Order: sequence, then structure tokens, then C-alpha cells
Amino acid sequence: MIHIAIAGNIGSGKTTLTGLLAKSFKWEPHYEDADDNPYLADFYDDMQRWSFNLQIYFLNGRFHEVMTIREGKNSVVQDRTIYEDAYIFAPNLHVMGLMTTRDYNNYLSLFEMMRTFIKPPDLLIYLRGSVPALVNQIQKRGREYENAIRIDYLSRLNERYEAWIEGYDLGKLLIIDIDEINFEENPEHLGEIITKINGELYGLF
Repeated sequence: MIHIAIAGNIGSGKTTLTGLLAKSFKWEPHYEDADDNPYLADFYDDMQRWSFNLQIYFLNGRFHEVMTIREGKNSVVQDRTIYEDAYIFAPNLHVMGLMTTRDYNNYLSLFEMMRTFIKPPDLLIYLRGSVPALVNQIQKRGREYENAIRIDYLSRLNERYEAWIEGYDLGKLLIIDIDEINFEENPEHLGEIITKINGELYGLF
């Protein structure tokens, strides 16, 4: 059983790549269910009010998802990781003054407890993208609640992603630059990614 996880900022193409890899490798896809999230629209409308609720919802869902993946027998490709919630989104909200220190410490305590029960993915794929590329993708998919996302919010998230990836040491890592590679529309680019994944997992080049 292989566990692949795809990480990246909002609009980086995680869901699209999850579907493409699931089809190519016959893996079981695990998607982030943004459309059914009961807090997301409220959060983008009033981040300070709903930040803690949203992050707890994500943390709870991601923890159950990871436990389900590890208990299963099928190889899985996962859209976003529990680590992004804890190392990027929650601390970013705290630093921006959108989550109180009391709530943030409560959140971190819960995450640290959860972390003792989970294992990292066998391969982490990080989709790196510039803010203009992310904004373009967000606009293309046309989710109404995402219209309120601020540029400075995306920029801060990007900075935290880069810092997290630079120090990532939990397992194998593959970085894909979405400014250079269009895996959604270019089959050759997708083929390059598949070749790199095979190389990381099986030593095939």
C-alpha cells in the first residue's frame, strides 16, 4: 500500500492532479471536500470570527482521513495533508491576528496529540506556484466564496509553504512548479510527472 499526498497553496491544482494520478496509477483518490465544508464561506467573509472553527473542522477531518488510509489496503493519493493545516494555515491565521493565542495553543495541543497516531505519506508532492498563477487558477474555477481571498493572504501562505518544504524531512519529496508545468492541459507534462513519481517510488527513470 502506497500513500501519496499532494500539498500546495489554494489554487495550485491539488484536486486536478489527484484525479489525474488516481486514473494513471489506479490509486484510490481522497479529495478535500471544500464544497461541503460548512465553515469555508463564512470564513472568507469573516476570517477572525470563523478561523478557529474552520481549522478544527479541517484538523478533525484530516485526522480521520489519514487513519482510514493507513487502515486500508489500497494505494491512495490524497488531496492536501494534515501537516499543512498545522504548519501553514493555523500559524498564518495566528500571526495575522485572525486567531487568538488561546485558540492557537489549543489547536496546536490537539494536533501534537494527533501526530503521535499518524504516519507521514510515502511521497509528498508539492505544487509550487507564484501568486499570479494561483490567482489565475482560482478565477478559472469560479468558486464564489473564493472571490474574497486577499492577495496578501495568498502571499503569506506561499511564504509558509516554502519554509515548510525547505525543512521537510518526513519522507520523500517531489516539487512541481505550476508556473512551468501545465499537467492539466499538456499530456507530456503529466507524463514527466508520472516518470518522476515512478523514479521516487521505484527507482525507475
